[in-house]
Amino acid sequence: MSTSDSSKPDSILLRAFRWIQQWMVHTVVVPHNPIDDLNLDPNKPVIYVMKTESISDTAALSEITSDYGLPSPYESLELSGVKVPRVVCLEGRKPLFGERLSGDKYLDYFTNILTVHRQQDGLDVQLVPVSLYWGRVPGKEEDTMKAAVLERQNPTWLRKWLMILFLGRHNFVQFSNAVSLRYMADQHGSDKKIAQKLARVARVHFNRQRKVMTGPQLPNRQTLIASLLKSESIQKAIDEEAANKNISRDKAKEKAVEYIDEVAADYSDSLVRIAERFLTWLWNKLYSGIKIRGAEQIRQLHHDGHEIVYVPCHRSHMDYLLLSYILYYQGMVPPHIAAGINLNFWPAGPLFRRGGAFFIRRSFNGNKLYTAVFREYLDQLFAKGYSVEYFTEGGRSRTGRLLPPKTGMLAMTVNSVLRGINRPVTLVPVYLGYDHVMEVATYHKELRGKEKKKESVWQVFGAIRKLGNFGQGYVNFGEPINLQHFLTEQSADWREELSQDPEQKPTWLTPAVNKLATTVMTNINGAAAVSSVTLGSLVLLASEQNALERTQLEKQLDLYLKLLNAVPYTDFTSVVEGTGASIVDQCLSLNKMVSNKDAIGEIISIDEKVAITMSYYRNNIIHLMVLPSLIASCLVRIKGCERQQIHDIVHDLYPLMKAELFMGIEDLPAYIDNILSLMQSEGLIDGTDVLTVNEAYVTQLMLLAETVSETMQRYAIIFNLLAIKPEIERSELERDSHLLAQRLGKLHGITAPEFYDKKLYNTLSVKLKDLNYLCASEQKQQDVIRIREHVNRLQRSSVRTTIVDSVAAEHG
Repeated sequence: MSTSDSSKPDSILLRAFRWIQQWMVHTVVVPHNPIDDLNLDPNKPVIYVMKTESISDTAALSEITSDYGLPSPYESLELSGVKVPRVVCLEGRKPLFGERLSGDKYLDYFTNILTVHRQQDGLDVQLVPVSLYWGRVPGKEEDTMKAAVLERQNPTWLRKWLMILFLGRHNFVQFSNAVSLRYMADQHGSDKKIAQKLARVARVHFNRQRKVMTGPQLPNRQTLIASLLKSESIQKAIDEEAANKNISRDKAKEKAVEYIDEVAADYSDSLVRIAERFLTWLWNKLYSGIKIRGAEQIRQLHHDGHEIVYVPCHRSHMDYLLLSYILYYQGMVPPHIAAGINLNFWPAGPLFRRGGAFFIRRSFNGNKLYTAVFREYLDQLFAKGYSVEYFTEGGRSRTGRLLPPKTGMLAMTVNSVLRGINRPVTLVPVYLGYDHVMEVATYHKELRGKEKKKESVWQVFGAIRKLGNFGQGYVNFGEPINLQHFLTEQSADWREELSQDPEQKPTWLTPAVNKLATTVMTNINGAAAVSSVTLGSLVLLASEQNALERTQLEKQLDLYLKLLNAVPYTDFTSVVEGTGASIVDQCLSLNKMVSNKDAIGEIISIDEKVAITMSYYRNNIIHLMVLPSLIASCLVRIKGCERQQIHDIVHDLYPLMKAELFMGIEDLPAYIDNILSLMQSEGLIDGTDVLTVNEAYVTQLMLLAETVSETMQRYAIIFNLLAIKPEIERSELERDSHLLAQRLGKLHGITAPEFYDKKLYNTLSVKLKDLNYLCASEQKQQDVIRIREHVNRLQRSSVRTTIVDSVAAEHG
C-alpha cells in the first residue's frame, strides 16, 4: 500500500504537467452529486483511497474536488499534530520496464490512522474509494494491439500518456460510499490484521467497480456466431429444420447463420464514445435537463454481481438512446437492447447494432429454428454478464398509458433462469417520461385510423429538422424484481422440480410469467415522474373548455402537489418541485398552455387544436390521481356521503382500475383514510363518519372529481350492459361497450383517445371474467347491480340518462 508521492505539487515540471493535462482531459463525475448521493459528511476528515499510485490520476481528481466541496488530494490531513497524505494507494507506480514498485511497506499507514481513532473518541475519518477510468474500454476476448498499447488496469507511465492523449476526453471519476474509520476502530480494533482486511476489501471493491464501469470483455462477432452454432439447442433445431423442411443439413445450418446474423449485436466501444458526443449535443439541443431518480440502487446491484435486465416503458424512439446515455453517464455499461426488426434499416440499423442493439421479429410464427437461435443468443448474453434491455409493451404507447405487456421476452428470461444462472437475475423497471414526445401528433392520427408509416431514413431526417427545446426528460428507476426470489414465491421447490425433469414445463410457469409481466408494469407506473406538463394538463383537461382563471389553476395545482407529496403513491415516484405558479410558468414557456388577459384577470387554457395531444401527457400520471379523484367524486356527487360508503365504492372499483392502469397500492384502506385526512386538514371537508364538503372548496373538489369522470363513464356503460344482459359474451360486451362509448363521446364532446380504444375494453372484459362478473350466478348479479348503482350515482344527470337510455335501446 502506498501513500501518494504526488501530494506535493511543488516542482515546475509537475505544474507544467498538470497544466497540459487540464487542457487534454474532460472528466465526468459519478455520481454527479457525490456528497448528497453517497451521504458524505463535509464536516468530517476525508482520505481518498485509489487503486494505483498515479500522478495523472491525482491531477485529474484535484481538478474536480473543489467543484464539489471536497478537499484537494494535494492538501495534507493533520491528525494528532502530524500531517499525513490525503491520498492512499493500494499499489505503487508501474515503471516503463520491470515490476511494479512494492507498496507493502506502507501498510502501516492504515494501522496508524486506526490507532489514532482509538486514542481520540471524537475523530471519524472517512475513507472514500475513488476510481478513474480513461475511456472505459472493456477490451476484447481476443485482445488487439490497440488494446495492448492502451492497457487499462496496469499501465506504465508511457502507456498512461497514450491513454490520456487518445482517451482523455472520456475520463470518468467515480466516488464510492465512504468507510467510517471510527466504526472500524470501534468494531474491529486497530491492529495490522484489520488494516490488511481493509486493503483486501478495497482491492475487491475496485475490481468490481471496474466491471460495473467497463462491463465484461466483448466477444468477436464471428467467434460468437461459431459458439452459438455449436450449442446443443441450435444443433438440435438445425436437425429438426432439415427434417421438417426436407432440406439438407447444410441448408438448415445456413439458415441458422442467417438468423444469428440478423439478430446479433456488434457492440463497439469506439462507436459508443462517438455517440456519447453526439447524444450530449442532442440532449442539450432537445432538453433543458434530464431528471434521474434511483440510479444509485441500480449501480449497487451491478456492483453486487446481479445480471440486470432493464424493462422500461416505451413512449418514443428516443427511449433507446436516452436510457443507454443515462446509464453510461451514471457509471454503468449501456445494455444490449432488444429492438424491433422494423428499426433495422440503413443507416440506423447498423449504427444501432454497433451500439448494442440486437434485433427481434414481431412474431416468431412457430419458427422453431429462429426461436432456438434467439433463446440461445439471449442465454449467451446472460452467461457472459451483459446487461439487457427490452420493452415489455412490445411497441410505443399511443395514448400515454402503459400498454398490456407482451410476455415473450419475459418468458425467455425466466427460462434462462430455470436453465441455470448462478448469479442473481434482477429485472429493473424504468419509467421514461418527457415534457414533449416528438411522435405524439402521429400517434393520434394512427388512433383515428391513419396507417402507421414504416420507419425509414427520411423519418430520421424529418425528426432532426423539427428539433427544438422540449423541456425536461425523466428517468426513474423503479422497484427491482429479483427473479430467483420471485420464482421461489411462485413455487418454493422449483429448483428441485426442474432438476428431476429439466425438459418438463411446470404447470405454474405460464401463470407466473403473466403475474411477473403485471408486476413489471405496476412497478414502472410506481416510478412515475410528475412534471409540470403532466400535472398541468391533468388539471386543465378536467376543466370546462380546458381553461381556468390563473389564480384558480394555481390553487388547484398547489392542492395536487400537497396530495402527491403528503400521501405518496410509492417511494419511487418523483414529484416536480415548486408551486402552482412555477408550474404554470413552465408550461407557458414550453408553449403547452396559452395565456389570455382581459380586464378582469388572466385566463390559462389549452388550445383546442392540441387538447387531444395534451391528453397523452395527462395519461402518463393519471394513475397517481385517479383514487383521490374518485374519493372527491363520491364527496361531491353523493349527498351526506359516509366514510364507509367511500371505502365500499373504492373497494368495488379498484380491481378494474388496477387492471386498467397497472396500479399497486398495497394498503388500500389506509391510502383512502390518508387522502381523507389530508382533505380535512386542508379544510376541504368536515365530519368523521358522515363527510360534508365545505362550500368554499366545492369548486376545487368538483374539478378534482372530473379526472375520473371518463373512467366512471366507461364503467357505467359496462355495468349497465351486464345488469340488463347478464349472460352477455365477452366479445359482445367489448363490441357494445365500444359502440356506446363512441355514441356517448359524440353526444357529450368526449375526445380522450383512450375512451375509444378497443384494447382497453378488451383489458376490462378480461378482468371482469377473472372477477367472475361474466356469469349469471345470483350472487355475482347482485354485485353487478350494486356496482352499477355506484357508477350511475357518480355521473352527471345528462350523462347518466344517455347511458341508461342507450343501453336500454340496444338491449331492451
